Amino acid sequence: MSEEIEMKLALGETGPERLLQHPLLRGGVDGAQRLANTYFDTPEGDLESARLALRLRRRDDSWIQTLKASGDGSGGYSRRREWEWPVAGGSLDRAGLAALPPMATLGAQVLARLEPRFATDFERRLWRLELAEATIEVALDQGEIRAAGRRVTINELELELKDGDPQALWSLALAFAETVPLRPADASKAARGSALLGGRWTLPEGADEGERLHRALLALDALADTGDDAWRVTARQALLSLAASGGDDAGQLAAMLAQRDWFDVEFGRTALRLAHRLAA
Repeated sequence: MSEEIEMKLALGETGPERLLQHPLLRGGVDGAQRLANTYFDTPEGDLESARLALRLRRRDDSWIQTLKASGDGSGGYSRRREWEWPVAGGSLDRAGLAALPPMATLGAQVLARLEPRFATDFERRLWRLELAEATIEVALDQGEIRAAGRRVTINELELELKDGDPQALWSLALAFAETVPLRPADASKAARGSALLGGRWTLPEGADEGERLHRALLALDALADTGDDAWRVTARQALLSLAASGGDDAGQLAAMLAQRDWFDVEFGRTALRLAHRLAA
């Protein structure tokens, strides 16, 4: 088992182009991969209900199986447990899964009924940044999620801490946000695939400040995948509720969301400042 600490950022339409022009990345890409992934669950969604994600990934001629547990964090930042190991032939290793504590809790019946549910296919470009406070892997992912005959676009940036101070993730995200239109994203590829498969998004009620921001960010994730403008209204309402408790940044974000062309550099910078404050 290992612990994954990362920041997930959704990119605006011109985000990838501007990211590639950023001074920190001008030295050239350190690596590029084509990743094909199949996600598994029972027909009833037992893994999703247990806040687990099971993935079988093909990278070149090798296969990697990964089980991810739910973690802590919001505002794009997350810290979670994961188990990952190579498998042969692209087949699900059920025996290996059975030995893991989260799967042992669910039982043999759940294990037996696991089946492919949705897929993701994307190109990943990688940079490894050796900063003063930390070593961070920067991954630009572009591709698609496919489920039930539908598909949505992957256009996101992941910052994964390899060594050092987790606060460096926030500093790097803010550095990119100076010139790149981006925003914190709380929906993982697995969560987006489940929403696409089921045709519905589920949001928290927003009982406290952190949950209100989480609700707003998930609503923006839903807006990006569905194109339904009602999600923009939902995100704005959550931010207005957050602003009522003394959040100037939340009020500014709500005002920006009232405009059609809201997703710009200023929106991303403000959203990251707010997320960082609430995380602290």
